[in-house]
Amino acid sequence: MSKRLENFIKNNKQEFDELEPDFDLWNKIEQGLNVKEAAIPKREAKTFTLGFVLRVAAIVFVVMTIGFVFYVKNQNSGKATPTTEIAKAINPEYAQQQQHYASLVANKRSELKTLAKADPELYKEFSGEIAKMDSTYKKLNNDLATSPNQESVLRAMIRNLQIQTEVLNQQLQVIEQFNQMKKEQQNEIKNI
Repeated sequence: MSKRLENFIKNNKQEFDELEPDFDLWNKIEQGLNVKEAAIPKREAKTFTLGFVLRVAAIVFVVMTIGFVFYVKNQNSGKATPTTEIAKAINPEYAQQQQHYASLVANKRSELKTLAKADPELYKEFSGEIAKMDSTYKKLNNDLATSPNQESVLRAMIRNLQIQTEVLNQQLQVIEQFNQMKKEQQNEIKNI
């Protein structure tokens, strides 16, 4: 079949060459290519020095840290204020007790975290118990604003904080006793 096509093209070559392009056509095409090559300069690859990259990274780090600090401050201040204001409006004495026990609980929790590094499993069990009481406290805290008997809810919140303080004290004593027993066992082993 290709032979037939080839023969057809050879026999009818004059009919194909009927429309000849202008002689200047190829010159114009060639000039257009030269103009495009000259118009598009090669771009140099941009490189950044290590110092520049480190400066940019440091700036980004500082900005993100500042943003995080502001975010955390706004979150903490937004949560504590409404409860305190509601408690003060109900009974200033109860509000003072609530703040006192809340700070005690926070201090005891931080003590528990520092002492529990020696035994993480025990800490995990203790924190599970506290988490249950804390969820109850948060539920009471949410109910405080909408409750018809706000004073009893506030008393329940204070009682919950008192119980958390007592439980945390007991947990700290258990950890201290546990650590004391470990020290005594280590001393006995050294003496042997």
